[in-house]
Amino acid sequence: MSSRDLILGRVRRALADVRRDDTPLVPEGPGRDPQYEQAVPRGYLREHGGLGPAETVELLAENLADYRALVHRTDAAGLADVVAGLLRAHGSETVLVPPGLREEWLSATDLTRVADRAESTAHELDRVDSVVTACALAIAETGTIVLDGSPDQGRRRITLVPDHHICVVRVPEQVVSSVPQAIELLDPTRPLTWISGPSATSDIELDRVEGVHGPRTLEVVLVTGGGGQS
Repeated sequence: MSSRDLILGRVRRALADVRRDDTPLVPEGPGRDPQYEQAVPRGYLREHGGLGPAETVELLAENLADYRALVHRTDAAGLADVVAGLLRAHGSETVLVPPGLREEWLSATDLTRVADRAESTAHELDRVDSVVTACALAIAETGTIVLDGSPDQGRRRITLVPDHHICVVRVPEQVVSSVPQAIELLDPTRPLTWISGPSATSDIELDRVEGVHGPRTLEVVLVTGGGGQS
């Protein structure tokens, strides 16, 4: 018998008299509460401040900028021009496009498009100048963008390897106030990527280095007026 089997056997014997609901049996007696160690409801605060939709979007923009993301605003009609302008300003010649990204978002640019292919290597992705995606939602209190691998966002690594990521957020419909609200809406079985600003790390002397674990530049476009759904 291996050490693992021996330990697991002892655990099983120790739990042999525990009820099915996994609630520990507590002896009754003076000063003993039979409800002790029962699961208790925890009334966690789900958001702070009770902000309205417009204020929530403003908080998102503020926290995104605080994390050194570049924030841009437009309406649905101007989205293509904004995306094209950001790609041009970055000096991009190639742009990686998820399969479900809306065609009109890139209609104002004629850059060489790179498809999101499963067989693409990390070296091939590293040669791509920019990637444009949508998002699953954004969290205002933490300045976080969440991707879930949907067709308009593509596979996780296409937003981790290229150096420049443009992410489109439809506001206010894709913005929630807090992490608890986001968790309620997200599917935990999907490949979730939580992004709070561009990739950054620092050493013990607090020298900040960007672009180590993901894109050096994150640009978030907040689009109003129904930027379209994939």
